[in-house]
Amino acid sequence: MIDFSWLMIFLLGFLGGVHCVGMCGSLNAALVLQLPNSISRIRFLTLLNIGRISSYVLVGALLGGLSQLGFLADPTGKLRLFFRIISLLILLGTGLYLMGISSWLMHIEKIGQPIWKKINPLLKHFLPIQSMSSALIVGALWGWLPCGLVYSASIYALSTGHVVYGALVMLLFGLGTLPNLMALGLLSGTLKPFLQNKIVRIFSGCLIIAWVLWSMKELVMP
Repeated sequence: MIDFSWLMIFLLGFLGGVHCVGMCGSLNAALVLQLPNSISRIRFLTLLNIGRISSYVLVGALLGGLSQLGFLADPTGKLRLFFRIISLLILLGTGLYLMGISSWLMHIEKIGQPIWKKINPLLKHFLPIQSMSSALIVGALWGWLPCGLVYSASIYALSTGHVVYGALVMLLFGLGTLPNLMALGLLSGTLKPFLQNKIVRIFSGCLIIAWVLWSMKELVMP
C-alpha cells in the first residue's frame, strides 16, 4: 500500500463525517448532554473517542491477521487481489451513498445489528457516565455500533493481508473521523447543517469515487 492510500484512508474517515452526523452525531450529543458538571467536556470527548478508535484498531488487527493467514497460503496473490477489488467496490458504493445516488450503506449496517444487540445492554450499565474511566469504556463499546462506513474501512483492512497494516488502516480511519465527532460534541448545532449540506456530501462522495477509480487503475496497470 503506497503513501497516497494511507492518506485517503484518513480522508475516508474525515469525509465520512457527512454520514457520521446521523447516528454517531446524535449519540455523541446525547452523551455530552447527560454529563455532570464535574466532568470536563473536552476530556470526556477525548477519552470517549480514544475508546472508540481503540475498538476500530482491534477490528483492523483481527481482520488483517485473519487475511494474513489466508494470504500465506496464497502464493499467486489472487486472494489479495480479490479482497482488494471487493474493498474498492464497497468504497465505490460508499461514495455513491454520500452523493445520494445509492442507499446501500444503510442496508449493509444491518449486518452488525446482532452484535450490537448483545453489546447495547452492557453499554447501559455505564450510563449515565459519571467518571472518565466510564467514558473510555463507553467509547470502546460505541466502536461496535453498526456503521456502513466503518464496515467499508474494515473490508479495506481485510485486504491488506497483514495484522499491522490492518490495524493501521483502522487507526487512520478512526483519526479521520475524530475532528468531526469532536466538533459535533462541542458545536453540534453549528456543524450539523454544514455536514448535511448537499454540496458537501456530493464533494465528499466524488473524492472517494475518484480515489477508488485511481486505485482500480493501479490494480490493472501497476
